[in-house]
Amino acid sequence: MPVQVKFGTSGWRAIMAEEFTFANVRRAVLGIARYVASQKPHGARVIVGRDPRFLGETFCSMAAEILVAHNITPLVVPDPAPTPAFAYVVTEIKADGVINFTASHNPPEYNGIKFSTPDGCPALPEVTKEIEGEIVAADASESSSRDAETIAIKPETLDPKPVYLKRLGEIVDLDAIRKAGLHVAFDPMWGSSRGYSDELLRSAGVQVETVHDYRDVLFGGHAPEPDDHLLEDLRQKMRETGAQIGIATDGDADCFGIVDADGTFLQPNYVIAILFDYLVESRGWKNGVAKSVATTNLINALAAHHGVELYETPVGFKYIGELIMQDKIAIGGEESAGLSIRHHVPEKDGVLAGLLCAEAVARRGKSLGEQLQGLSDKVGSYYPKRENFRLTAEVKQKFTEKLRQDPREFCGHEVSEVVRTDGLKLVFSDGSWVCYRLSGTEPVVRVYSEARSEHGLEKLSTAAKHWIFE
Repeated sequence: MPVQVKFGTSGWRAIMAEEFTFANVRRAVLGIARYVASQKPHGARVIVGRDPRFLGETFCSMAAEILVAHNITPLVVPDPAPTPAFAYVVTEIKADGVINFTASHNPPEYNGIKFSTPDGCPALPEVTKEIEGEIVAADASESSSRDAETIAIKPETLDPKPVYLKRLGEIVDLDAIRKAGLHVAFDPMWGSSRGYSDELLRSAGVQVETVHDYRDVLFGGHAPEPDDHLLEDLRQKMRETGAQIGIATDGDADCFGIVDADGTFLQPNYVIAILFDYLVESRGWKNGVAKSVATTNLINALAAHHGVELYETPVGFKYIGELIMQDKIAIGGEESAGLSIRHHVPEKDGVLAGLLCAEAVARRGKSLGEQLQGLSDKVGSYYPKRENFRLTAEVKQKFTEKLRQDPREFCGHEVSEVVRTDGLKLVFSDGSWVCYRLSGTEPVVRVYSEARSEHGLEKLSTAAKHWIFE
């Protein structure tokens, strides 16, 4: 029985040599090829790219052969490139989709496939369902493609870097960063943004120092995730060079990590809030703001303060991407370190996030910590937290039943609102809340809590855990 290839909120990911095998990759790409061919039977072109993971070049070659066999021209990107660069270039050249071999910030033993549609947006559930259906149909078919030798189509090469960096130069005020004399430290975490953020800043005359600027398919022996505990080398470089900001990206550069001048890691929740406030102030954009249901209510408070419409989406950037394409929002973000802005890609862009943070520091003349304090002065303080808890089969079954209920009381808190945008979110009368989301791929429940004080968060976090296992 073949493994079921299932596309989640950000593509299909699996451990190499277990489920992510050559055979299963062929099946997944075949499903995508059949889907694209069904949408555009003649003259389709699909971009094929990767992050720096092991065997990426081989998977790209394999994908190109399958596309050619389906009368689709592969546009192969020879070097690793950021996911947002693919999202931008697919619309610029009017290609018919992107196959991107990446497992994003997963550990090095993983690989994956992201498929983006011609609008640059991560494939929506209705698209991925069709692709999964094509995989099943191909499994049942004796012959799934024609002999590639009888087809005249040949793979072409593509470099998304020049047009993507040009676009970032139009969006970000690089001149302001240079004039402020800002020193920047950059950590691509051995990933696909190598030669992107730092090269753009240097071209504008900004002083940049880079760490981990070489290919390592093991990513230093850990996940290429720009989280607090993995950014010590970036902090060290900041101390050595006197950098006022440290910017980092994950393996495929769609997520960001930001370190302030004093070495403090800025929670993504806070970065999104700071940049929302900054864009309203610097660009005058007040058309809307979007956040996932699990992202801080500091965004809600700022939206009310600025008189901006708020959109709360399920988890998964594809939903925010739709709002960007409709020009309904100035910025959209998720607490898992993804954001994008108006007139840009409908996809998370970690490269852009770091550059905008540098611009905000340069133009406001204040550290990010000082800017965050300014937000607290405007609308009060918010303390968010995310935790993962592993569940036994018995506890998971019991807790799944519990999530279907509409509780009126929660560990001594009166529930004022029950939100089912994604998972179960309980909002309390004091403005604090807790949200539970079961993982679709492992026996884990993700718990998001937020309170208006550190002490309140500690109590709420304890209660949130208790509610799972009571």
